[in-house]
Amino acid sequence: MSTSPDAAASPSPRLSVLDLVPVRTGQTSPQAVHASLDLVRLADRLGLERYWFAEHHNMAAVAASTPPVMIAAAASVTERIRVGSGGVMLPNHAPLVVAEQFAALEAIAPGRVDLGLGRAPGSDPVVTQLLRITGPTADVDRFPQHVTDILALMSPQGAQLRLTSGQVYDVHATPAAESTPTVWLLGSSDYSARLAAELGLPYVFANHFSGQGIDEVLALYREGYRASEAHPEPRTFLTANVVVAETAEEAHARALPQLRMMARLRSGQALSALETVEEAQATPLDALSEQTIEAMRSRWIIGTPDDAAAELRRLADRHSVDEVMVVPVAASRADEPLDATPGRTRTLELLVGALG
Repeated sequence: MSTSPDAAASPSPRLSVLDLVPVRTGQTSPQAVHASLDLVRLADRLGLERYWFAEHHNMAAVAASTPPVMIAAAASVTERIRVGSGGVMLPNHAPLVVAEQFAALEAIAPGRVDLGLGRAPGSDPVVTQLLRITGPTADVDRFPQHVTDILALMSPQGAQLRLTSGQVYDVHATPAAESTPTVWLLGSSDYSARLAAELGLPYVFANHFSGQGIDEVLALYREGYRASEAHPEPRTFLTANVVVAETAEEAHARALPQLRMMARLRSGQALSALETVEEAQATPLDALSEQTIEAMRSRWIIGTPDDAAAELRRLADRHSVDEVMVVPVAASRADEPLDATPGRTRTLELLVGALG
C-alpha cells in the first residue's frame, strides 16, 4: 500500500496503539467502534507503527471482543499502518480457525498484519466455560503446540497431518498464501517470554496491565533467544497506559475514570460502562481503591506533551526498546460527542508532536 500523502514521519521511539474499544456511559457499541476507527485513521496519518485490538468478553466498558473483525475494518480504512491483535486469546479458539482468519486478513492487507497471541482467557470463568461448551476452543496446556501449529498452517507450505491409515494429509490456512502475518507472543510473566525465545518469535511485555518483573522477563527473553529464519534477532517492545493533555490537571482528570475502573476490576467489584470525567470526579471511592489508584498512577504516563514524551523516552531507554505501544486511556467529558473520543485523539496528536 502507498503511504498517505499527509502521513507524518515516525516519532522516536516509534509509537503503536493498543485499543480495547472503550465504551463510556450512554454510549452504544456502534458509537464506540466508530470512534476507534476514527482513531486508527488518525494513527495511520500520524505515522504510527501498528494498531492492535484486544480481546475481552462480557465487559460493559469494552467493545473489543473479536479482534479479526476489528482488524479487517481497520485495514479497510487505512493505507500503511500495521494492524493486528493484542491479542487473540488462544484458549478461546481452535488453532485452525485462528490461522484461517489471519491468513485471510493477510490476503486483504498483505504485509500489514500482526497476530499477537495470548495464553489468558480474557474473560471471567463463566464466559470461559460458555466459550468451551458452545464452540471449538484450545487446551491452555497445549499452548506451545498450538502456536507452532498456527505458524505451520499459515505458511505457504502449510502443515501435514498423518492419518491413522498412514496417509499424509496437507492442510493450508489459505490455498495459495504469498505472505504470512507476523506472529507475536504476549505476556506479563516469564512463561510466554521463554516460549517466544525458544521458538524465535517476537515478544511483547504487557506493561500496561502489570509492570512487575519487566526487567527479569525481558532479560530471560533476550538471553534465551534462539534465532529463527524469520527473526534472526530478538524483537520486543512494551505497552504503557498513556494520557496526554495541554495541562497536567486535564490529563489527570481524563485518566481518573480508567484508573477507577481498574481499581474496581482488581478488587472484584462489578464493572459498568466507563465513567465520564464528571462522574468519576463526583463519586468518591473507598480507601483501598484510592490506594490502588495511587499505585497505578505512578506507573502510568499522565501529563503534558513534553513531560509525557520525556517519560516515554525514559521508559524506552530503560528497557532498551525502540518502540512503545501506548494504550490511550483518556476518558471523555459528558458534553463530548458519543461517536468520538477527543481525549484519546488529543493524546496521540500531542504525544506524536512532542516526540517529533
